[in-house]
Amino acid sequence: MEGQKKEKLSEVGEFISEYSAHMMGCGVHTSRVIRSAKRIGEAFGYSVKISVFQRNIILTVVDERTHEHHNEVTDIPGLPISFEQNSRLSALSWETYDNHLSLSDLRSKYQHIIRQPVVHPFFVLILAGLANASFCHLFGGDWWSMGIVFSATLTGMFLKQQMTGKGINHYLVFIVSAFVASLCASIALILETTSEIALATSVLYLVPGVPLINGVIDIVEGYISTGFARLVQASLLIVCIATGLSFTLLLVKDSLL
Repeated sequence: MEGQKKEKLSEVGEFISEYSAHMMGCGVHTSRVIRSAKRIGEAFGYSVKISVFQRNIILTVVDERTHEHHNEVTDIPGLPISFEQNSRLSALSWETYDNHLSLSDLRSKYQHIIRQPVVHPFFVLILAGLANASFCHLFGGDWWSMGIVFSATLTGMFLKQQMTGKGINHYLVFIVSAFVASLCASIALILETTSEIALATSVLYLVPGVPLINGVIDIVEGYISTGFARLVQASLLIVCIATGLSFTLLLVKDSLL
């Protein structure tokens, strides 16, 4: 009986650690991950202590009655931002707590959530292009500029998807994607159109909004190290975007004068 209890403690710890790391990788702010992890631990009668860092999670599951504990260190995977997965994984913690799911049922539901097909890359391309074209119009761009920005965004976003899929360093991905998108948008300089607006809005699809927001939330809620790390990473990505755009401006500076 004692051996079965200890095995279950370790299994629960392994699952919560994997679950928490996946949530962090999908773009959840730290306090939400910790609350969800503790909620699942309570559902099994265990206390969960968790420390979240930029690259990994350190977790301890404790049986307060026997003082047994199990430790886990799990790397945070690099995953696409997914608000749908975040919402469903958070709801899963409540379902576990309210309905007292067994660990096997919990694992089954978890695997079902994370194995759901992601949005097709082509659909993402179209939405990113429409979003950037809309920003162009919002900032005063004309219809020609909107069409150019749409095409430039498709090109830059497609390149970003391909480079990311090959595992290329994401900072380099942002520089090259910003350069290619803005270079394509520089076609607006040839036409009598709002070229400056087209150039500026062609790279907006790269702005790291989620890391910026999560970084601020983490700092406000007291998770200073994690929040600061996220803000630093987001700031470096913004610098990469500016670098790629600057390369284009150096190439077309004579046309801007």
